[in-house]
Amino acid sequence: MPNPVPAISEAESRVMEVLWRKAPQASEDIVAAVQRESDWHEKTIRTLLGRLLGKGAVSADKDGRRYLYAPVLTREQWQSQESRSLLDRVFGGKLSPLLAHFSEHEKLGAKDVAELRKLLAAIEKKER
Repeated sequence: MPNPVPAISEAESRVMEVLWRKAPQASEDIVAAVQRESDWHEKTIRTLLGRLLGKGAVSADKDGRRYLYAPVLTREQWQSQESRSLLDRVFGGKLSPLLAHFSEHEKLGAKDVAELRKLLAAIEKKER
């Protein structure tokens, strides 16, 4: 049985974004990168990093007197978990109401519609 994907908060996902872009990184580099994109205090960022480590979303390897952090949770795993959670919470686990919502309330361009048709064709081909 595969390990469950750890649930991460929106704030924790901002730290993960830094690690998904480049890893491994020392905590001071992670703090600096997050602070370039937010007004968060260093202690807040280090707390989030500690939570991610505790959840198993990141790993820490000793490098001399410091630790280098790297993501264990992949962006794809996180996206899959988040999209499933959204579908379940907001659309009763069904994809068609989500698509109907977007078609009614969001502007779908010709490119978007073409990509959706391409995806549907690939799904139909797979089911045959």
